[in-house]
Amino acid sequence: MRRKAYVPGVAALLAALLAGCTGGSADGGPETDSKGSDTGTVAPARPGKYRTLPEACSAVSQDTLDTLLPGIEQIADEKQREKAYAGEATPTYDTDRRDGCRWKVESTSASDRLLVDFERVASYDNTVSDDNKAREIYAGKETAADLPEPAGSGSASGPTAGSGTGAPGSDASASSTPSTPSSPSSSPSSSSSSSASASAPSGPSASASVTPADLQPRTLDDVGDEAFLDDRLSTAATARARTVTVVFRTSNVIVTIEYAEQPTASTEAPDSKEMQDRARKLAQKLADTLDG
Repeated sequence: MRRKAYVPGVAALLAALLAGCTGGSADGGPETDSKGSDTGTVAPARPGKYRTLPEACSAVSQDTLDTLLPGIEQIADEKQREKAYAGEATPTYDTDRRDGCRWKVESTSASDRLLVDFERVASYDNTVSDDNKAREIYAGKETAADLPEPAGSGSASGPTAGSGTGAPGSDASASSTPSTPSSPSSSPSSSSSSSASASAPSGPSASASVTPADLQPRTLDDVGDEAFLDDRLSTAATARARTVTVVFRTSNVIVTIEYAEQPTASTEAPDSKEMQDRARKLAQKLADTLDG
């Protein structure tokens, strides 16, 4: 009886030892799985360069505000002038993720508005870096701006760009002017020029509605990692408001500048080149602030 009990015990011990040596092949091979899991892990994407944001209301110097908002120096009351320089912070839940500021100044000749908005992009996908996520968001903004094709002919794209790229109703008004020469006429050059002058708006608004090629909405090469500029002119018959927008990306931060002016006592459109130059200079200063 003792020998019969001993033999099965030895056999069971040998079976257990053999199972341990074979590395658990019966349950799917844990050694193979562990190696597979090591090679399958993906290192998280690199975080963005910026972890915080500048304070938007302090990012624009007083000298720059004097240039962008000419009426600010005309404010007689000192407290009101200081308040105008300080700006108004836009609502935000986390100033390390988004921070913005607005300025608005009324003068005897025009109403000027300025918006500066900083957005720090953070990706919650370990396979997508903060920079790539910011690049994706910036691309969406540029697509939404519907910029005209670069190096386009001035006859087709000029009026559309001057009156506001993609603005509803502006295409119709812009296309009606060049279509007048196709109306019944004998087609001499003199008659075409006279019909064009008759159909064109009188005064400076006519020249303002046709934007030169170098002032049309476009991408910019000298601001941040990538940037674009949009220039929109309202089609109102009275005061012509112009809004110049510059959006640029630096690493995982996207900066938006909106600069608008509306004359109060004139139908003349605000100067496109002057406003674009001011907005671009501000963009370059903000990009330097981020890099510094």
